[in-house]
Amino acid sequence: MKMKVDNAIIMAAGTASRFAPLSFEKPKALIEVRGEILIERQIKQLQEAGITDVIIVTGYMSEQFDYLKEKYGVTLIYNSEYLTRNNNSSIHAVKKYLKNSYICSSDNYFLTNPFEKEVDDSYYSAIFADGRTEEWCISESDGIIKKVVVGGEDSWIMLGHVFWSDEFSRKFISILEREYNQPETANKLWETIYIEHIDELRMKIRKYPSDFIFEFDTLDELRGFDKTYVNNTRSNIIKEIAEKLDITEDRIIDIKSFKDCNNAAAGFSFNAGKKYKYYYDSKKMEEI
Repeated sequence: MKMKVDNAIIMAAGTASRFAPLSFEKPKALIEVRGEILIERQIKQLQEAGITDVIIVTGYMSEQFDYLKEKYGVTLIYNSEYLTRNNNSSIHAVKKYLKNSYICSSDNYFLTNPFEKEVDDSYYSAIFADGRTEEWCISESDGIIKKVVVGGEDSWIMLGHVFWSDEFSRKFISILEREYNQPETANKLWETIYIEHIDELRMKIRKYPSDFIFEFDTLDELRGFDKTYVNNTRSNIIKEIAEKLDITEDRIIDIKSFKDCNNAAAGFSFNAGKKYKYYYDSKKMEEI
């Protein structure tokens, strides 16, 4: 029996530190990919599928999402714990909204619209990864997820949107409430909590082609999908660095964020023929 989807939750609270330096300047959800803002594309896909009640969980640079209320009529919920907890806090922040609900990541790009107005059961989206992968690998039986482990080979991996039935939502929130204040819970993904209670929380696997769902963890990965970023990163930081080194933006590659615990400095390293570190707070750059 199909269930009518009540709403969609889009999680957009995180800092996306691996996406430095673009994420130093704006939330990852608000970057442009192939001519569209990531989160706007997802909102439009949901609304086109007849899901008009869209709730966005914000945190990092939350004020930059305010325009979406007027433009798309979405509800914004602020997660005050986004810096001290993992994404289980975003689920906790919207617990009263969870019914027959899509749970979405704001940084996913779907080649075509994956959403439906009616769904037959709870599921997690997956694509197949050839060869070795360090992603979350799914073992299933008759379409039901039985086990999930980090790392594997030639496996279906968890990626993309999720659907929770009202029953699943109630069970998950009950478990989350019971464990929320345990110190070890703070750093857990909601998926980790699901896996720890997988026997109680029945969920199907929803399989998609490998070229259907995209996620970009770094600027280099985005450049592989949207070639316009090769020479135009839309980042003032990278433009300034390129100008200082007298090179074009495409020369700045292998970007990796860091946080130096000794002096609380944050920034990123990169390769531009030579390797450098850039410190975001002081705007200092040094060769390494």
